[in-house]
Amino acid sequence: MEFVYNHFPNLERSADQLLQSLVQTLQMVFGSGVISFCLGIFFGVCLVVMRRGGILQNIILYTVLEKTINVIRSVPFLILIIILIPLTRLIMGTTIGVQGAIVPLVIGTAPFFSRQVETAISEVDDGLVEASVAMGMSPLMIIWRVYLRESIPALARVTQITTINLISLVTLAGAVGAGGLGDFAIRFGHMHGMRDLMWITIAIILVMVSIVQGLGNIVIKKTTR
Repeated sequence: MEFVYNHFPNLERSADQLLQSLVQTLQMVFGSGVISFCLGIFFGVCLVVMRRGGILQNIILYTVLEKTINVIRSVPFLILIIILIPLTRLIMGTTIGVQGAIVPLVIGTAPFFSRQVETAISEVDDGLVEASVAMGMSPLMIIWRVYLRESIPALARVTQITTINLISLVTLAGAVGAGGLGDFAIRFGHMHGMRDLMWITIAIILVMVSIVQGLGNIVIKKTTR
């Protein structure tokens, strides 16, 4: 405790705000992460099955979806937050705090994850897909039993990468009123000159990233054949 007091003198009086900021960060990561995961899996699968030669080939829908994803991915996240203010207010009723951050976080993450899912699923052997078609399996069964099941290790890997990227976006969102550790680091660590709190915030974020990496590696090892 003496070490803590000597090196982090502002921690004790700011502990409550730090804990609140950590909870807000976890809420944003988990809330937007779950939605982005579901959307990313859906759109990633659509990109694979609707492309030329896919089991549900539809060039028009594929082109529209691909171009939309590319456009959204090309917009810097801070600009995306500003552009989405009317939509965020319409859906969530506010543009600040945890609720106000969910919409831009999802729209900023889902297209990135969709591309990652497309890449992961594309690694499935075409011979397995062709054999499944020859056996008379329906497209839905092929998607579930072949594409998704066979690519679990790759999907775990891209989910790990996307979650770490999402943590960065959540921290960045704190700079524009979303709250969380990013806001805490700016308000207390930078604006109030409490450098010790800045380092504590960085350490917490590094721990979060390490936990995500560790869990992802465990899943990858257990599912790799």
